[in-house]
Amino acid sequence: MAALLYRLGRFSARRRLLVLAAWVLLLALAVAGVVASGGKTDNEFRIPGTESQQALDVLGEKFPAASGTSAQVVFTAPEGSTVTADAAKAAIGEAVRAAASAPQVAAAIDPFTARTVSPDGRVALAQVQYAVQRGELDEGAVGALDRLLAPARDAGLQTVVGGDALGTTGVAVGPKELIGVVVALIVLLVTFGSALAAGMTLLTALVGVAVGLASLLSLTELVTLSSTAPTLALMIGLAVGLDYSLFILSRHRTQLADGDDLHDSIGRATGTAGSAVVFAGLTVVIAMAGLSVVKIPFLTVMGLAASVTVVVAVAIAVTLLPALMGFAGERLRPKPGSRSARISGTHGASQAGAAHPAHSVPVGAGHPAHSAPARPFGERWARIVVAKPLLTVAVIVLGLGAVALPARELALALPDNGSAAPESGQREAYDEISASFGPGFNGPLLVLVEGPGGRDALQQGAGQVAAAVKALPNVVSVSEPQLNDQGDTAIVQVVPGTGPTADETKDLVQAIRSQAGQLEAQTGTTLAVTGNTAVGIDVSDRLGDALLPFACVVVGLALVLLLLVFRSIVVPVKAAVGFLLSVGAAFGVVVAVFQWGWLDDALGVHTTGPVISFLPIIVIAVLFGLAMDYEVFLVSRIREDYVHGGDAHGAILAGSRHAARVVTAAALIMFSVFASFATSEDSTIKPMAIALAFGVLADAFLVRMTLVPAVLALFGRTAWWIPRWLDRVVPRVDIEGESLGRPGQRSEAPVPAGQVAP
Repeated sequence: MAALLYRLGRFSARRRLLVLAAWVLLLALAVAGVVASGGKTDNEFRIPGTESQQALDVLGEKFPAASGTSAQVVFTAPEGSTVTADAAKAAIGEAVRAAASAPQVAAAIDPFTARTVSPDGRVALAQVQYAVQRGELDEGAVGALDRLLAPARDAGLQTVVGGDALGTTGVAVGPKELIGVVVALIVLLVTFGSALAAGMTLLTALVGVAVGLASLLSLTELVTLSSTAPTLALMIGLAVGLDYSLFILSRHRTQLADGDDLHDSIGRATGTAGSAVVFAGLTVVIAMAGLSVVKIPFLTVMGLAASVTVVVAVAIAVTLLPALMGFAGERLRPKPGSRSARISGTHGASQAGAAHPAHSVPVGAGHPAHSAPARPFGERWARIVVAKPLLTVAVIVLGLGAVALPARELALALPDNGSAAPESGQREAYDEISASFGPGFNGPLLVLVEGPGGRDALQQGAGQVAAAVKALPNVVSVSEPQLNDQGDTAIVQVVPGTGPTADETKDLVQAIRSQAGQLEAQTGTTLAVTGNTAVGIDVSDRLGDALLPFACVVVGLALVLLLLVFRSIVVPVKAAVGFLLSVGAAFGVVVAVFQWGWLDDALGVHTTGPVISFLPIIVIAVLFGLAMDYEVFLVSRIREDYVHGGDAHGAILAGSRHAARVVTAAALIMFSVFASFATSEDSTIKPMAIALAFGVLADAFLVRMTLVPAVLALFGRTAWWIPRWLDRVVPRVDIEGESLGRPGQRSEAPVPAGQVAP
């Protein structure tokens, strides 16, 4: 691996114009694809195989008009008047008739006909049924509906449009989200002390994001892409793109500070740090592609979309970045006495296996070349950690375990308009409907009844079903059965007493389904519960059932990969346990903020309650990939020092000295990117961003930079032990650069793997 990437890095540097032209061409082709396809996304949550989805498909065939999305129009009379007054009633009727002629509207139901007027007479609720699903609505369709309500507004009535047609529309990246990029640039400037190096890192990350996102959006004619998928891909692509370039470029500048030849340093940085980047990227891809295990199409697409941006980020880091380093030339070489030169240490001696400060001096002893004031913070921190490793492990495990305790109460549901921003129209309509009619009116259930016995038999059977459902607890009202034109299918609308995400509503769905067999035997019909509320419940159940298999597959594959890379039993197991602590703490923070309301005002959380049901799987996938990035970055430097002749404890100090600055910068960059998305009002992205932002900090600083050195110190040389039989079976992968020989003795072709450099 190292030898192959060494050659690729040198080739990219020497043929930099060709490499640059190739990436510019790829970007142009991807942008052209977006222009050709339109790049349209939607938020349709289809769950094949579930009862609710199958019933929705039947509705599409038997009740085309009832199978589309719907909007709710809330008419509110001024204080002291009612909607039942003649003038108000006439204005509402005119507005409803106008709404029926709006684009893609199949029907608009007058509230006085449907008897949806509040008990105090001040609020009327009209239902507008569209002929298409929300993802198929034309742009501006809901806006056109709102404009047609002018007669009611002219009569002094307040009108608000809500309902499923105005559900989550995704995230528009604006100035707030770009704050993360600005913070990342500041971190890079501080880390490198060079505007050229910082700008180069940011440029490659932005090019990677542009190519990845444009490639995704150019495929929207072929696959259904939710609006959350590009946002997730943007967060991941930008974060890992910055980190991967940072890791390789930091290694290159360290080698230049030691006096390495320019092109040899580019090749060596690509071969060593680039190998770590490839395997780190592979863990992220495994984690994101593992979302396909859940067998939910929109999650599969979301994971694959993020995987694309990660693959592009890795490809750019090992090709375009070396080309840009070639363009920059000697200008990237740190000046003598600079911070980069001080941190680099005696690189040549380390590679040769000669005496090295971290090798020859016991832990805690001084060294003339690295007196205490000159030691980088990473090394000083590692010395503190390994001085009392058992105490360090106990403090970290207990601390993160305490933060993770609230995660036991994590409640999940699909987002509805009750979690929208307070100033939005759909949230205003949701709150008004809840106050005037009850929360269940925001999420009615549909019971689909089918029968082969003819219209009269179906009417009678559906009536019996409606009566039985009405007798169940938590049912506010049940509509009269509505039959289709063929007379073989009926729908019954059930209004619960609780909102769409309440546990009591889920219990009601289960109660109806539990009685289905008995009712079918009595009436000779078949029935199913569907509607958006039932779909949300089925999504949450499917995700809950898939969480454990998903975690086992992803963690299992990553453990195998880490075993392959580090040839150790302790390292992969420790990496997995540390990740569990990080992700548990992240979920604990989500519960405390979004369900308990801690710091809700400071973080801009307007509504507490269940979080989106696919948050655990997404956070596990993303955070696991990023945690393994830090693991590979740090442990690869420790192992590199160890395999080149260092003792176990000295290698920990040497690896921390070289890698801590990069891991710190990488974590701060990722935190800033995720934290910038935490300013979003979107109920899907906000909790995810906060979970990832906290999880990144906890994993990088508490787990990787503290727990990992402590555990390695506890095990000593045993940390790198692997059974002989397993050592013979596992293929050898060189990411430490053993096949590259010693710096300063580099020939044009690297030493083949398995041979010793002269």
